[in-house]
Amino acid sequence: MSSIKSTSRRAFGLAMAGVALALATADVSHAGDVRTIKIATAAESKPLSWGAIGVEPQGYEPDVLKAINAKLPQYKFVMEGAADIAQETGLATGKYDIATGGYYRAPAREKQFLIPEAPIGASLIKIYSRKDSGINEMKDLVGKKIVPVTAGGGIYKFATAWQEQNPNDKIEITASSAGVPYPDRLKEVQNGKYDALVLPSNLGEQTVIDQQKLAIKTSEPVAINQTYVLIHRSEENKALSDGIDKALKELKADGTLAKLSQKWFGEDITTYMK
Repeated sequence: MSSIKSTSRRAFGLAMAGVALALATADVSHAGDVRTIKIATAAESKPLSWGAIGVEPQGYEPDVLKAINAKLPQYKFVMEGAADIAQETGLATGKYDIATGGYYRAPAREKQFLIPEAPIGASLIKIYSRKDSGINEMKDLVGKKIVPVTAGGGIYKFATAWQEQNPNDKIEITASSAGVPYPDRLKEVQNGKYDALVLPSNLGEQTVIDQQKLAIKTSEPVAINQTYVLIHRSEENKALSDGIDKALKELKADGTLAKLSQKWFGEDITTYMK
């Protein structure tokens, strides 16, 4: 073999090795562009979201998050269920990049977190009472025994605001931190311990009513609140927030949110979303 041919072959081999190295480097670089986003979802709010740590979350919000991620391939969403207090604490410290759990927009949250303009869903507050109760709206709760609500929670704030706006209609709202599961509360309404339960309808109440064959009726919404994705406030998360906002608007426009709402809630909550 001539030295010229040998040299040519060595040069060709080195060139090919260089190309392979360049391609491998490009692959690594591209993989490095995909940023992992840690997300805390509600752990025990079926069908909104449920699934403990180590169990893949299921429900409306996890499905919406998957649809968002499909539109944002530069991110890899990793979800895990977490208790409410652990969600916001983890989000504030940066343990999580995102938290979802039927969260309302509030001044304190807007100051602490990044919140996309577009809502992820809508919380429809309804009254659950026995079918023979005659209770259909908030004024019908005057003189009735209402299931205690979480102190400082969304329902407590709603009921307090309603009372301020309707001073002539006195309703008795008791704050509690007992944390009794809402399926048990529905049973307490059924057996007469309480006359009514006021809650957002996206927690799976109708499933419990149907499965337990409870003689409980559901009112029309007495209040409607948009729900939002909360994002850890940081410079690098501003692009994430903008991307989620754009994706949510597209998913609402193309009917994806409506389909997921029907799948999980049995109704189209997007008609209530602005």
